[in-house]
Amino acid sequence: MSELVTGEAVALELRPARLPSRTLAILLDVAVAVVVYVAVMVALVLSTASLDEAAQIAVSIAAFLLVLVGGPIAVETLSHGRSLGKMAVGLRVVRDDGGPIRFRHALVRGAIGVVEILLTLGVVAVIASLVSARGRRIGDVFAGTLVVRERVPAARTGFVPPPPPWLAGRFSGLDLSSVPDDLWLAIRQYLTRMRQLDPQVGWAMAARLATDLADRTGTPVPHGVVPAAYLAAVVQERQAREVRRTFGNGTPTAAPAGGVPAAYGPPVSPVPPAPVPAHVVPVPTATAAEPSAPLPPPHGPTGGPAVSGDASSGSSGATAPTDRPSSGFAPPA
Repeated sequence: MSELVTGEAVALELRPARLPSRTLAILLDVAVAVVVYVAVMVALVLSTASLDEAAQIAVSIAAFLLVLVGGPIAVETLSHGRSLGKMAVGLRVVRDDGGPIRFRHALVRGAIGVVEILLTLGVVAVIASLVSARGRRIGDVFAGTLVVRERVPAARTGFVPPPPPWLAGRFSGLDLSSVPDDLWLAIRQYLTRMRQLDPQVGWAMAARLATDLADRTGTPVPHGVVPAAYLAAVVQERQAREVRRTFGNGTPTAAPAGGVPAAYGPPVSPVPPAPVPAHVVPVPTATAAEPSAPLPPPHGPTGGPAVSGDASSGSSGATAPTDRPSSGFAPPA
């Protein structure tokens, strides 16, 4: 394990790749490049058979530079340091500060790699990796890069603390498209190691990262929100958007008639109603969804409202019906 200390006193735990894994990744990359180069050369020989010898040599040199030199540079640039061989082995090329590489880094590594890998059959690269303390070849030294292990045990990975509950979902309207990858990497590294930092240094780092993130999103940090909590909430929002983009909204589908939602198991077919005998006449019943019409108030013999209670039984006054639903409030006295 190699620790790099940045200017903000943050220790970056980088795990340099060992020589066997790097050798295997390079062999896979070279094998793929050679196969592509042979296929391209066969196609060029068939298509340029009518040209003279000088033109065929020029085309061959151009194909060599394009496939065996330009191909790895383009792949590492577009994949941010993950070629096919490194992806299979679990490696990645990063900068010395732990950030993703750019075109200039891939260009220097690819140009020097032609000499120390292709022209010398990898002898110079192996010697340089054995001499270097972090296993870097000459191309890595000049480009300022490092090949690290990307696949690490889950128990050793940093844990990003969740934001406070009252900040969950508060930044759902932020525009995160302008935030670069190196800023996300710096924020994640801070959140995973903020408990190991000095309180004053950690607060200054959080304030600086929060300011940079607010400048990128175009929305200032809300008043009264701690910078570290703001960073954790925005990172959680980014992760939630990635999950929604990958797996959809995650809402369960509507349940079919007589069954259950598809997200919770296979649908159950409804049970058909029992057949009604022909001699039985069905009686229509009122359903809960269709309330019956209100009954007209009863009238007495003289046309006025009837007095509740039976006069012959000696009861007086109106009594409330016992089947009226409760409204949640106590009746007046």
